[in-house]
Order: sequence, then structure tokens, then C-alpha cells
Amino acid sequence: MKIGNRTIGENNPCFIIAELSANHNGQLEVAIETIRAAKRTGADAIKLQTYTPDTLTINCNNEHFKIGGGTLWDGKTLYELYGEAYTPWEWHKKLFEVAAEEGLICFSSPFDNSAVDFLEELNVPAYKIASFEIQDIPLIEYVASKGKPIIISTGIAEEADIKLAVDTCRKVGNNDIILLKCTSAYPAPLELANLNTIPDLRMRFDVEVGFSDHTYGSLAPIVATTLGAKVIEKHFILDKSIGGPDADFSLDVAEFTEMVNKVRDTEKLLGNVSYEISEKVKNNKKFARSLFVVQNVKSGDIISKNNVRSIRPGYGVHPKYFNDILGKKFNVNVNRGEPLSLTMVENF
Repeated sequence: MKIGNRTIGENNPCFIIAELSANHNGQLEVAIETIRAAKRTGADAIKLQTYTPDTLTINCNNEHFKIGGGTLWDGKTLYELYGEAYTPWEWHKKLFEVAAEEGLICFSSPFDNSAVDFLEELNVPAYKIASFEIQDIPLIEYVASKGKPIIISTGIAEEADIKLAVDTCRKVGNNDIILLKCTSAYPAPLELANLNTIPDLRMRFDVEVGFSDHTYGSLAPIVATTLGAKVIEKHFILDKSIGGPDADFSLDVAEFTEMVNKVRDTEKLLGNVSYEISEKVKNNKKFARSLFVVQNVKSGDIISKNNVRSIRPGYGVHPKYFNDILGKKFNVNVNRGEPLSLTMVENF
């Protein structure tokens, strides 16, 4: 499938998404500069989130709406958190324009149908379903009906939830589905990452796969790449001193650049399934073992373990012939240190 000008999957490079999320701290200029910085890191795309506090929840402070349980946001209500974190809709057009200027693909996570309608006006090339929306089947159906690639995070999902989401997309004829392994903890402990799920997701659901990361650092995305992730999503911030709800587990410019470089180096290391060797390696085969004459011999002398050995370098005949020539006779005089040729062996 294609997202913008990028083909996702197979032998194509990993599609690396810088997640803007709340890392603009309510300032349009910070959001713009973050997009420009994302391009400098080597990211392929910038992703927004399209919601308002009222499209996600209600303004209520009873116990159902207060955040607790050891998160970074304990004590706030959901409405307060989303009020701090949302990206104003009136910014979107400008942010999409800046991304286009920078050559970055820009898309978003909608959180209700009105956000989808709004993003359709901006001609988004793809949609992302956030982890906590994987159970919103009507939203997934509506997004999938737009016929664009749909990326779905699986952070809170059990297998049945994932199957239902995938089946919902396919029911409306959308097969351009990417599932992202994700741990919906902020930050996410390494021991909960379970990255071995990535290849299983591909096999089990017959989709492209990737990783949405909330761990600290860049180790997890690198490991995910080795396991076949073709999409990497990571929260990106211009400078952690900006603060905000997601700053703690976001990567700054230097860290994100390092992650991108390491993912690209990992892809080089993985390469393709190949049993061919490069010209450089072929040239180095001269340092491999081969059969050499190690004593001065005359025509008619018997070939033995004393006068022929398998040694470095590799200019002689292949060592696989050693047992076949033992006991046969030389048909020429050969000086010590000469590579053995089968033409030196009588009747061979």
C-alpha cells in the first residue's frame, strides 16, 4: 500500500512517524517548528491528533472522570487533560501546509466522525486509530469507508478486539490495514513490550505491521525493526523543557535523529535473504584455505600429507580434493610454496 509517496511493506524502508501529540504546549509556532525539526531528524511523516475535549469526554469531575492509578496525569480530570493536550482545529490547515513544504507526509488520528469529515477536507493520505479507540467500531467503520490506508494501534486490545477491528475494515472493502504493536502505558516498561507479537500480528491477521512506542529511548524501535516492523511511531518534541503531558516519554531532536539513524542502520544490517557474496568478499577469498605444495617434489613422487597441506592463502585448488589426490603421483616438479593445481596430479 502507499501512504502519500511512500510504499509501505515488503522490501521498502521502515515508515517513521513523528507523533506531535501535545508537544506544542498550546503554541502554533512551536508546532510549526516541531514539524520543521521532524524533517531534519529524517522522519517520513508527522502525525497530529484531531479532537477537542468535548469530542472525547464531558466536563465532569466525579470519580469516573478523574485520572489515577500511577499515571503521569494523576489528579486531573479527563476534560482537563484533553484541554491541555489537543491541537486546535484551526491550526490544522497551516500545519499540513508546513509539512508539505518540508516534504513530510502529514496525517492524523481522528477521535470522532466530525474529525474524519474535517480531515477529509484536508485530503489526508491515511488515518490512524489510537489505541483507546480500537473498541470504537462505528468510528473504525466510518474511517475505513473513506478508502484510505488505516493504521490501528493495538495497545489496549485483546486478540478478539483486533480481529473485530480488522474485520470491520474489510467489511467495507478496505484492506489497506497496518496494525501497530503498542503498550498503552505512559511510559511503557520494557518488560511489557512483548515485541515478538509483531511477526505474529502479520501472520495472524495478514496485514502490514509496525510499532507504536511509548518506552524511553530508541532501543525498542530498533528491536521492532529486526522483527519486521514496517512502521515506527514515536512521540517527538522540539525540546523537553517545553513540558506538557507527553514530554516525559517523547524523544527530542537529537534523540529522534539517533533513533532514525539506528533504524536505517538496522535495515542495512538486515538486508535480504541472500547466499551470494559481494565482490569485496570474493576478493577476500584469497585469504581462505587451499591446497599448497609444502615440500619440494619431483615428477613421480607420491602425494602425501607431508608434501601437500590445506593452508592459507587461497590460490590453490579447493581443499575438498585433498582425500581424492592422496596416494596419487605428481606429474611435474613443484617447488615448496606453490599452489597445487589438479593439472599437477597424474591421471586426475
